[in-house]
Amino acid sequence: MKNDAYRLQRIYEFSSTLLKIVEERSITSEDIENDVETQWLITTPLYNIGEQVNALSQQFIDSHPEIPWIQIAGLRHRLVHDYEGTNWSLISEVVFEDLPALVQSIEEFIS
Repeated sequence: MKNDAYRLQRIYEFSSTLLKIVEERSITSEDIENDVETQWLITTPLYNIGEQVNALSQQFIDSHPEIPWIQIAGLRHRLVHDYEGTNWSLISEVVFEDLPALVQSIEEFIS
């Protein structure tokens, strides 16, 4: 059954794998902002993270207001529905600044 615990595990897997790939490939902000292959590599996990966040129960979301759940789900919607209008410098900030904090928070939830 796809409950909150399952979804949190999936969010953790997508997030931590993306960060691992970014590190292993030495991906930079410049790569994210200018390289189409890197952009495609980055967006697939972000779609999946947003999709799982969007399916979390409202009860769980309400009990953890310190996480910007609406923005995470909204990023997925923007990437899917307005891909050509993507602000890649913002995506770079998400990957390098926001995603590590999300992984840390999710680790606390699932431990």
